[in-house]
Amino acid sequence: MSHDEPPPHDEPVALPLDGVLDLHQFSPREAADLVRDWLDACVGQGLREVRIIHGKGVGELRRLVHAELARHPAVESFGLATDASSWGATLARLRADEIGGRDDDGPQEPREDGG
Repeated sequence: MSHDEPPPHDEPVALPLDGVLDLHQFSPREAADLVRDWLDACVGQGLREVRIIHGKGVGELRRLVHAELARHPAVESFGLATDASSWGATLARLRADEIGGRDDDGPQEPREDGG
């Protein structure tokens, strides 16, 4: 394949993880798994604040997004955007203790530097 040719449709394309997920091109059926996987990836990248664009429409995607956010253990809080997108987007804050993953060894001892 030359550099000018687009990749075949069956090969995944890596996209940068910038903390914004636009669901306009996805059906509600696809969105639940996508939101969960995307949140996990955001946690893995150390993101603390994320934005999910679900559109205004009839609210089906918004309700689905809010349900997934309410279930995800890394989500500290979420609510509708307060900017011009208003109820077409949801902002979520991820828990600091979930960022970077968790150890299954139980609670960790405090470090000597106080951290």
